[in-house]
Amino acid sequence: MRWLLLKDLQILRRSPLQAALLVVYPVLIAVLVGFAISRDGDKTRVAFLNEVPADARISVGGEQMAAVNVGDRICRRVECVHVGSREEAVAEVESGDVQAALVLPADLVSRINSLSTFNPRTPQVEVLLNEDSPVKAQLVDDRIDALLAEANLAIAKRIAGEGSRYLKLVIDGGDFEVLGQAVQILGLRASARILAALEPSLPEGPLRDSLTRVRSFAEQARDNLDIASPLIDRLAQPIAVDKVSVGGSSPPLDVFAIAVAATLTLAFVTILLVAGSLALEREENAFARLTRGLVSPAALLGEKILLGVIAGLVVTLLMLAGLEVFVSLRWERFGLWLAAILAGAAALGAAGAALGAAAREVRAVSLLAFMVTLPIAFLSLIPSGAVAGGLYDAIGIVTAAFPFKPALHAFEAALDPAGPSFGLALLHLAILAAAYGALARLGLRRFSAA
Repeated sequence: MRWLLLKDLQILRRSPLQAALLVVYPVLIAVLVGFAISRDGDKTRVAFLNEVPADARISVGGEQMAAVNVGDRICRRVECVHVGSREEAVAEVESGDVQAALVLPADLVSRINSLSTFNPRTPQVEVLLNEDSPVKAQLVDDRIDALLAEANLAIAKRIAGEGSRYLKLVIDGGDFEVLGQAVQILGLRASARILAALEPSLPEGPLRDSLTRVRSFAEQARDNLDIASPLIDRLAQPIAVDKVSVGGSSPPLDVFAIAVAATLTLAFVTILLVAGSLALEREENAFARLTRGLVSPAALLGEKILLGVIAGLVVTLLMLAGLEVFVSLRWERFGLWLAAILAGAAALGAAGAALGAAAREVRAVSLLAFMVTLPIAFLSLIPSGAVAGGLYDAIGIVTAAFPFKPALHAFEAALDPAGPSFGLALLHLAILAAAYGALARLGLRRFSAA
């Protein structure tokens, strides 16, 4: 087996272009896919034009609120590119330097303040999008809508808070500033106490009856407005969210991107190399000579899988080291990485051996490997809920029968503790390695018969 392994390595060494393509192509695909997925979490670049005067304040009941700082809130969630005019914002969007532009008009605060008057005007902001790509336009539009909803919520909470403060002032009394002057507000609670104290001193008659009705109204208003205060607080956010995870844990998006990239790399390198080298033995009529007495078919099969494991281990580790440029990896979990790579490579190598045993020549097996690996890889990335339940179950059966998805789960668990069960993923890979190894062994009988 050692000499067979050296022979296959010599073949790769004598074909440097083929070896380079075998390494570079899957790494390039994997890094591009991983980079594309991880970039989704980056901040959206938005041209930001804030024409609202710096001293503008939202007023409630004649009282100016403190600054809400909507612009600061938005720029904490997106990468703001500040521009000086609407024309500059349009130019930034058209050139593609930014993904969208957000314009806050000068009359935004005055329109908000008009909502409490008899002549309300609708506050409005302007969003400029470059719709050269419908997917990008929809994603950016959704993100801007979410940011504006957050800004609306911040303003609503502030207004609700001011409303509650004024309501408390009406109920309990206190000082109220008007044009810099403090005005004493008696409040319903104190008014009810004063009226109750005055009532016994009045003689029986219409005046006392009127005072009793006024006192009763003050007490009822006080009690009912006490109930209204928390209601006003809830108006700003009437529906609360209690987030409960019931479907297991998942790693962060960048970890998932790395796992996808590593699994794609391992799958292409291992499957193509094992399937191609095994088919090459038959194409060159070397299989019969090798198995005539030099080595058994099982040993030959094991050598090809070992070749794929070694190549997959080296290339995947190099790719992970290269991904350190984009994201920070947890190198303290390196031992788990090795276990995931070795288990995944063994199962994928066994699958490659089964494909190699099924084809007659290298070109056919290379095409077969691509035709099988790529669709299975994309099917493995379909999340639950993206398709109908019955179709998703069928996809789950197909992907469970191929080593890509369990290898992906093993990488996720190895890269981050929030990933799927590492032990179950390794067990799944071991079962698939044994099953595909048995299929490959059966396929080798066709080699002997040929």
